[in-house]
Amino acid sequence: MTTADLLGKIFQILLGLAIFAAVIGLILFLIDRAPKRGRDWYQLVLFLAPACILLAVGLLYPAVRTAFTSFTNRAGDFIGFDNYVWMFTQPEALQTLGNTILWVVLVPTLSTAVGLAYAVFIDRSRGERIYKSLVFMPVAISFVGAGIIWKFVYEYRPAARPQIGLLNQVVVWFGGEPVLWLQEPIVNTILLIIVMIWVQTGFAVVVLSASIKGIPSEQLEAAELDGATNWQRFRNVTLPGIRGGLVVVVTTITIATLKVFDIVRVMTGGNFNTSVIANEMYTQAFRAAEPGRGAALALVLFLLVVPVVVYNIRVLRKQREIR
Repeated sequence: MTTADLLGKIFQILLGLAIFAAVIGLILFLIDRAPKRGRDWYQLVLFLAPACILLAVGLLYPAVRTAFTSFTNRAGDFIGFDNYVWMFTQPEALQTLGNTILWVVLVPTLSTAVGLAYAVFIDRSRGERIYKSLVFMPVAISFVGAGIIWKFVYEYRPAARPQIGLLNQVVVWFGGEPVLWLQEPIVNTILLIIVMIWVQTGFAVVVLSASIKGIPSEQLEAAELDGATNWQRFRNVTLPGIRGGLVVVVTTITIATLKVFDIVRVMTGGNFNTSVIANEMYTQAFRAAEPGRGAALALVLFLLVVPVVVYNIRVLRKQREIR
């Protein structure tokens, strides 16, 4: 970066700060000039107006534009539902939808199950903080970083050469031949899913461990005095007590899984039948020059996320009403 580029960046930052200060100053000036009667209402409107404008420009308009684009071809001509027909009839697109469903079924289920088991086993143990830190570390890694790490784990070298991939080295130790793991259909998708589970399990552990500690000790002691076994205490006391935490974990991981892009893009690029909706959306819009198909995939992805968000909001509202 040259000195001119650096000065240009600094100027842009200062200009942005000046514009922000000018907008705030204008809002305060208008509030002071507003009539005393209804000043609170004017203040509310003036402070919310910039945010509403930014939301409309940065979120609402692109959403409407994307919805319209999904009904057009690469030339921008209206073609009706042809992009959606392509999505639900072509083998490649159906493979993408099937992979996404497989991700959504396995990742939240296994991440939550493993995280819950881990949280229960380390609860109130002597090294609990260390155990939590170890399993939480992958959460701090970006999906791109996680993909690069695991791509080395699955790396392939011909049998005559030393293996740098851990998985193939284990296979060689047991007398087998190295395998091109990321080019084996079905197996490669499962291996990519394992990466996502590895990343998300730490989040599940932290949230569920906090939920477990929030269960009143009196309930557990009462169940123990009643002669309940460990499994009965877990099923009848612990699980109902952490229901809110489970909902948060499952819905959060589900949304993250629906949007997964980085892991697939870094490790396989969506090749060898591993593509998912977010990756295919990028491929169609920016690689295949089919913005209509990319927009259609984006709209379907949005429609898949909405029910999960609505369900999460409903559950949280019910919990507030109970409290």
